[in-house]
Amino acid sequence: MQSSKLSTPGRLATQTPIGAPLLDIANLSKRFGSLQALDDLSLRLGEGEIVGFVGANGAGKSTTMRIVMGVLAGDAGTVTWDGAPVDAAARRRIGYMPEERGLYPKMKVGEQLIYLARLHGLDADAARRASEQWTERLDIAARRDDEVQKLSLGNQQRVQLAAALVADPDLLILDEPFSGLDPVAVDVMSQVLRERAAAGVPTLFSSHQLDVVQRLCDGWSSSGRAAWWPTAPSPSCRRARSRAGAPSSR
Repeated sequence: MQSSKLSTPGRLATQTPIGAPLLDIANLSKRFGSLQALDDLSLRLGEGEIVGFVGANGAGKSTTMRIVMGVLAGDAGTVTWDGAPVDAAARRRIGYMPEERGLYPKMKVGEQLIYLARLHGLDADAARRASEQWTERLDIAARRDDEVQKLSLGNQQRVQLAAALVADPDLLILDEPFSGLDPVAVDVMSQVLRERAAAGVPTLFSSHQLDVVQRLCDGWSSSGRAAWWPTAPSPSCRRARSRAGAPSSR
């Protein structure tokens, strides 16, 4: 499989996805002091696509996702969803899974998922049904009445994914979703992403686990500062690297 050529050194060469792009990140740049975390990053995500975003620590994966979610502001570039700037209303339709767990540790699993679903606009009955559906699907139904802090790290990760899915989002943005999972849980989570893609929901995820990315994706790259790799028809998966900056926690 041949890679797309870089547009300029250190930049991603974009490839138009099948169908009109839903999430369009164009020429995004971000600097933290002397660290250039993002340097003119562009990528597009269409209906039913799964994009694997990989890179070393400091490459800008989490920074990109935080800018999309409005947690950070980019220095340059644009982020649009379905042709319009990503605003608060659009972000309510995004299922976001941060690298750092964004859960209330002393709150019970089921109650927390219902609460998060209600925040995204579901009524009480729909929120309860969604909580039950995703805890069953992710094999944590028996832990609904447990506090999150009493769960293993792997089960906490499953709850975090359930939190991203519980409101039936139009887009998934998952930062290191496979971190801390055993092989069985990795397979379950991979299957969930494929199911969502088959339903038309695009996913942008990051991972350091290249074997997982390779199994989930149609193409892969292990070298170079940045590259797109051609993929099969939708649901497709592309893997990209942003320009690597100096090592950092970002």
